[in-house]
Amino acid sequence: MNLADLRRVTVKKNLRIRFALSNGMECVLNEHGIAEVPALRAVPTFNLEDELAAAREFVVEPATSGPKDKSGTGPRRYSLDELLLLTTAGGAGETKHDDHDD
Repeated sequence: MNLADLRRVTVKKNLRIRFALSNGMECVLNEHGIAEVPALRAVPTFNLEDELAAAREFVVEPATSGPKDKSGTGPRRYSLDELLLLTTAGGAGETKHDDHDD
């Protein structure tokens, strides 16, 4: 699993995925597929792909929260294995559909 896989999931499923970095900061992949490190104030000294590979716990939440959120679900913690299942669930069918030209 790499950042591109997670970005794809956040956009398709309208989610935010958070994971801790080794330096104590947190990375947030938003519903637009953009990776953000809110606490970052200077040029990073780390590689986000490497940090993702080292991450073992992820927090997944719906991008729309508050009164308009009809799902009623809040943030949920996922292990790496669970997140891998989330990123691959339905992936083959979606990819075939996405690649189809009308």
